[in-house]
Amino acid sequence: MATHSINITEKFKLFSDNWSPKVIAEMNDYQFKLAKVEGEFVWHSHDDTDETFIVIDGELTIEFRDRHVVLKKGEMVVVPRSVEHKPSAENECQIMLIEPKGVVNTGDSGGELTAENDVWI
Repeated sequence: MATHSINITEKFKLFSDNWSPKVIAEMNDYQFKLAKVEGEFVWHSHDDTDETFIVIDGELTIEFRDRHVVLKKGEMVVVPRSVEHKPSAENECQIMLIEPKGVVNTGDSGGELTAENDVWI
């Protein structure tokens, strides 16, 4: 793999669809994915892995069954494996996800918001 810089701001300009993560890099078996999100996602969990959310721009709320976390630009949270969660954003929010290769965005829930996996930009 060649080493080169990746301009995150420029990568966000390459797509407009919401809730459809795009891969920008891999490290070992982990992928770094960018996504634009707005509105509510679905309740879901990932039985085999933790999931990291980093807010690049905007504000993201992640609901858990017993509380919620509000993330602003420059903040992150790690959702432990098997923990049900539901991300949402009142306005468009740009996020980075870090998770193992092959993780489906809707986890165990499926549905119409399930995005094609392993899409690179």
